[in-house]
Formats: sequence, structure tokens, C-alpha cells
Amino acid sequence: MGHTDQPNTALATDLTIASAFPPAFLWGAATSSYQIEGATHEDGRGPSIWDQFAATPGAVYQGQTGDTAADHYHRMQEDVDLMAAMGLGAYRFSIAWPRILPAGTGKVNERGLDFYDRLVDALLAKGITPAATLYHWDLPLPLHEQGGWLNRQTAYAFADYAEIVAKRLGDRVEWWITQNEPWVAAYLGYGIGVHAPGIRDVQSAVVAGHHLLLSHGLAVPRLRAEVRPTAQVGITLNLYPVYSADDRPETAEALQRADAFINRWFLDPIYSGYYPSGLFADLGVAEPPVEAGDMAAISLPTDFLGVNYYSRRVVRALEPGTTRGIWNPASYEEVDTIPGARYTQMGTGWEVYPQGLADLLVRLKEDYAPPAILVTENGAAFEDHWDGDGHVSDPERLDFVRGHIQAMAQAIAEGVPLRGYMLWSLLDNFEWGHGYSKRFGVVYVDFDTQRRILKESGRWYAEFVKAHRQG
Repeated sequence: MGHTDQPNTALATDLTIASAFPPAFLWGAATSSYQIEGATHEDGRGPSIWDQFAATPGAVYQGQTGDTAADHYHRMQEDVDLMAAMGLGAYRFSIAWPRILPAGTGKVNERGLDFYDRLVDALLAKGITPAATLYHWDLPLPLHEQGGWLNRQTAYAFADYAEIVAKRLGDRVEWWITQNEPWVAAYLGYGIGVHAPGIRDVQSAVVAGHHLLLSHGLAVPRLRAEVRPTAQVGITLNLYPVYSADDRPETAEALQRADAFINRWFLDPIYSGYYPSGLFADLGVAEPPVEAGDMAAISLPTDFLGVNYYSRRVVRALEPGTTRGIWNPASYEEVDTIPGARYTQMGTGWEVYPQGLADLLVRLKEDYAPPAILVTENGAAFEDHWDGDGHVSDPERLDFVRGHIQAMAQAIAEGVPLRGYMLWSLLDNFEWGHGYSKRFGVVYVDFDTQRRILKESGRWYAEFVKAHRQG
């Protein structure tokens, strides 16, 4: 049976919120290359660490890989048309380093650049602002075989790659993001090994984290030399507001340690030029291999901060006899289950907490004063209900998006220089270690046929964006 669209009753009460956002506010959606493109062996693309990791038995749910993903490489125009039909004003995508430089350095694969050239032109033809992320975790495998992010030279290779991409796209792309979530790339990839390349050593995570930050700092001036004068250059961090689970003095101290590990590890070097005092001792590791000039490069001024927000963290001091966990190796523990809280399908630790976004944005304004902020990811995995035809019911995701838009309106009212919102994600995709078992998209993808179906949340978002545009 087909589905007859009904006006969303919640929408009418939300339209007034649209007026809280400035006229030029960017409403968009986000994706990443390995999660949607597929075509991992086509047109000269080289292997990445995620190709290798996904092929490792036991690394990914049911042995699934990104070999096909959402087949965006072949369906790019269809996906751009879908964004245009939704009325999106911006699209954040990532560029696959191994498509551009299959060996990580050296000879450029022009066919790889051609794909992103076509994507940018297709977006601009529909009035959609491109926002390009240069690194979303798919490091060329040959660089990993030379040490990956444990090798300082990878930071210089990244800056070379950034310049190559900017020379081709810099005349048209307005927003540039150097790194996506370097905390995740470092800690999940090198510290606990649940992401590529699968290394389990906290000291390695600290070394990788420094080189990821250095790569950002080295790339910033290289980008500025190639992109249009009005282009905005920044970095995206995954950030979590941290709250105390109780009022004990020990927990207040634990909160500061948690904040240093979760947020300030990357925020402080970028905005202050130093790492948080005591962080590495608290982690039980040596300080990163900082060389002369590193911190000055890392803290070069940027035009905006990209913020990926999914949930909050609630912490308390360790109880006597409690051992540290891999997710919080410092001297505190996280409260994973809060009475009365709602959680996404990702389980414990992924609490639905929109107020945290407002609190985080205000804190960033007050403590770091970035000239502008983009929410570059925000979304949730829930169980979707596809009727087999043209309708997908996802009321929990719709409510999630609505709540976080309201939180952003609150932050803007408190003076936060918020410039845009990139909902995660445009499409259901390869969700890293979870494979295809978790759906974040506002567009449903039937992976057997690659059919796209706009979910209820996507319909709501399109109507909201339309209301904002009409003022």
C-alpha cells in the first residue's frame, strides 16, 4: 500500500524557531567518502586503511565492508538531485585521499580529482554550497605501511595532498575542513583499536594525535594560498559537554580530567598552543613528540570550528576498587545509564540530550572564541520502519533533529556565532565497525537495490529548511 503524506503536526509549532536563525544560515547534510562512495577498486583509487581493516576477520559487523556502500560514486547526480529536492543549502562531503594519491604521495590520479570536480559543479548548479573535508579517516594504505600517523612525515604528506586538492577545487569550494575528529582517528584507531588501523596502545594514540594536529597546522597556510579569498578554513572536532554525576569534590576534579581527555586534548593546542596540563600523566603515557614550531603551526588562526555533537558525558570519581575502562583510561568513570534518559540505537553512552549542544556551543564561545562555528555532524541511529514502498517512519529521529535545532536557536540567542548545521547523515551508510546495522540517514537506502527513500525526518527537515528560506 502506498503512503499518503500528511502535514506534520509538530512542524507548525516549530516554524517560528526558523526565524531565530540568520538569513544566510547554512542548512545542509553530511557524509564521508568511505561510508558512501563504494567503487573502492575503480578509476585508479588505491587501498586505504579502512579497506584493510574491514577485510580483517572480526573487525566489522558480519564482515561487511565499504566496497559498495551506498554506491554514491556511481549515483552522485541522483544524490545531488535528492539534496536539491530537499532544498538543502549546503553539503559536507569528504574527499578520499587514496582516490587522489593512491600511494599517499607522488603521482596524482586525475580521475579521482575529476570525480570531486564533477560533484562540486553538480552542487553549485543546484545552488548547494560545497563543504569539503580533506580527511575522514581513509588514510592511503601505503602511508600506513610507512608508519601512518605514527610517522611524522605523514603530516607533511597530508599538507601536500591538501594543496593538490585546493589547486583543483579552491576556486569554487567555500568551506574547507582539514581533519574530521582527530580524537577518534587517534584514540579509536591507535589507542583501543576499534577503528582502522586497529592498534591498541594509548601511547601510540598520543603520538598519532599530535601528528594529526600537525597535519592540520601545516595544511592551513597551504590551503589559504590556493583557495578563493572568501573561503573559510577550519577543523572539525567531536566534542561532548561533561557533567558531574554527583556533588563530591572528587567528582568535580574528575570532571576536569574527563574534559581534558575528551575535549581539551585537541581544543587547547588549536586555540592556545599547548596541551592540557597533566593530561598525559593522567593517561599514564609520555608526552607527544613535539618539535620546535609544532605548536605555533597547530595554533595558526582558523576561520571556524566544526563541531560534531551526538551526546553528553556524565562522570564521577572512581570508587575504591574500580578499574579504569578503555573508553576512559584516566581516573574517572562514565555513567552510561541515567534513569529516565532516552538512548539511540547505538546503546549506552549515546543519550539523547539536546541541551548539551546548547551548553557546548556557549562554552566554546566563552572559552575559545572561534570566529564562527559550524555544527558539522549531528544525528542518531534508530530503528526505521520502511513500508516496502515509498514511506519510512522514523519519529524518534525526527524528534532528535527538532530538539537539536531548538538547542541551536538557544545558543544563537546567547551570542554563539553559529553559521550552519550539517545533519548526519544524508544517507544510510557504512557505519564503520557497525557495518550496515546502524542507520543514521534521513534518506533510507535499500542496500540490495540502492533505492533511496526520504524518511519522515527528511521530509520534516526539508519543510523546516523551506520555512527558514521563506522567512
